[in-house]
Amino acid sequence: YFYSRDKQLKTTTKIPKVTTKMHKLLYRDTYEVVACSLKGIKSGFKMNFHCIIINIVLSFHHPCVSQFTMSRKVVRSSKFRHVFGQAVKADQCYDDIRVSQMTWDSNFCSVNPKFVAMIVDASGGGAFLVLPLSKTGRIDMTYPTVCGHTGPILDIEFCPHNDNIIASGSEDCSVMIWEIPDSGLTTPLTDPVVKLEGHSKRVGILSWHPTAHNVLLSAGCDNMVILWNVARGEAVVRIDSVHTDLIYSASWNRDGSRILTSCKDKFMRVMDPRKGSVLYEKEKPHEGSRPVRAVFTSDGKILSTGFSRMSERQVALWDPKNFSQPLTLQELDTSSGVLLPFYDPDTSIVYLCGKGDSSIRYFEVTDEAPYVHYLSMYSSKESQKGMGYMPKRGLEVNKCEIARFYKLHERKCEPIVMTVPRKSDLFQEDLYPDTIGPEPSVEADDWFQGKDGKPVLVSLKDGFTTTTKTKEFKVVKSLLKTTTSSGVSQPDGGSSVRPPQSSHTHRQSVFTKNTMSDS
Repeated sequence: YFYSRDKQLKTTTKIPKVTTKMHKLLYRDTYEVVACSLKGIKSGFKMNFHCIIINIVLSFHHPCVSQFTMSRKVVRSSKFRHVFGQAVKADQCYDDIRVSQMTWDSNFCSVNPKFVAMIVDASGGGAFLVLPLSKTGRIDMTYPTVCGHTGPILDIEFCPHNDNIIASGSEDCSVMIWEIPDSGLTTPLTDPVVKLEGHSKRVGILSWHPTAHNVLLSAGCDNMVILWNVARGEAVVRIDSVHTDLIYSASWNRDGSRILTSCKDKFMRVMDPRKGSVLYEKEKPHEGSRPVRAVFTSDGKILSTGFSRMSERQVALWDPKNFSQPLTLQELDTSSGVLLPFYDPDTSIVYLCGKGDSSIRYFEVTDEAPYVHYLSMYSSKESQKGMGYMPKRGLEVNKCEIARFYKLHERKCEPIVMTVPRKSDLFQEDLYPDTIGPEPSVEADDWFQGKDGKPVLVSLKDGFTTTTKTKEFKVVKSLLKTTTSSGVSQPDGGSSVRPPQSSHTHRQSVFTKNTMSDS
């Protein structure tokens, strides 16, 4: 404690680790300056302010105090430290929506710069709602839905290369591809552009290839992963002998040259998608028996969420080339909800949204230990039944918006905006590096033959405005062979080949890739 020599001043200020010996080293004038400074401060000010004055004055008079001041813990520097989440106003929400009551652990929502889609309750089959982003407010009960499935829908996902195309997977064991008009639906949509049949049990996971045009991954409860050439309506690769139990998650890396799966057999696997061979695998990335989710980060590492033996939720970062120990493993809380990770490769921020939670945690992934740094948490009163994540090209860059989520409540969808507080209205280049655009870098046939393509990047400086050439997309019958892949790495030509099954259904149709202008 530091006590003033002036008896009239009744002020005591605490400075950690300052001893009486240190007082003797100080000059008398320093002592008096501090005392005079404290005289002028009213007692209503916080003690922290007193500490600041004493530290500043003393550091100029003796190196011992200066060294002590500099050795205090420094907060990690990051431009995302003050990111905050905020729900939009009530009139900008989508109200009176009967969100699906299914207990499947998927997002239940998909969004792009044109539309937001949500799985809803429907009698006599499955249905999902597709709304233009501008159609906020109360949604009429008679609003048309996409209702071609005969069983409940478990997952939906918009195509990253065409904002009007969306895929859906259902309990009826089929995958359907739909085309949404630019103005939205005016009548119920029952006929898909393509119907893909190849799974023997319900289909719960869908994921479009990030760079190849018309390549879709699906995973079902038959423990099988299928890669589809959507333009031909055919299953090209079947990975049916690797996973021995239910598949929890399946995702692509940045250029689509690898897939990452997590499974109920307690293995996390990195695979070559075209050969179906396992490149790396990790047994029990999390000790608990609850579902594990995993995604690739931008530098090839793997971020996973899961549970400990005591049902504590965890987040971990792995190097796939050294799966023996995690780079970091952090325990978050105790809850039964599965954590859905949403990773932003532009900012290296991962957002963790728990099913049934009322909060969104976000972390920054860096190259410095402990690698996954907690930033903050957005909290609300109502729990979330699902979550949609807007692509970066659909954000408002003039408001420093770095992420936007579409949170599903029981009866509404509420957008949540993540913002970096900045005073300037100018374009912030450090927040918005070039991001993945809607243009594919390789066609499906070329990709299946072994050609990889890096993402085609676009700048968001003037708000995303681009025009893509109109492309015809034909669903045609082809003799493209189906590759059945096993879990063992095989030499070239080692995979068995069998003719395509005739179970898939298609119809001759043409739709064009719409000209997009998103800002």
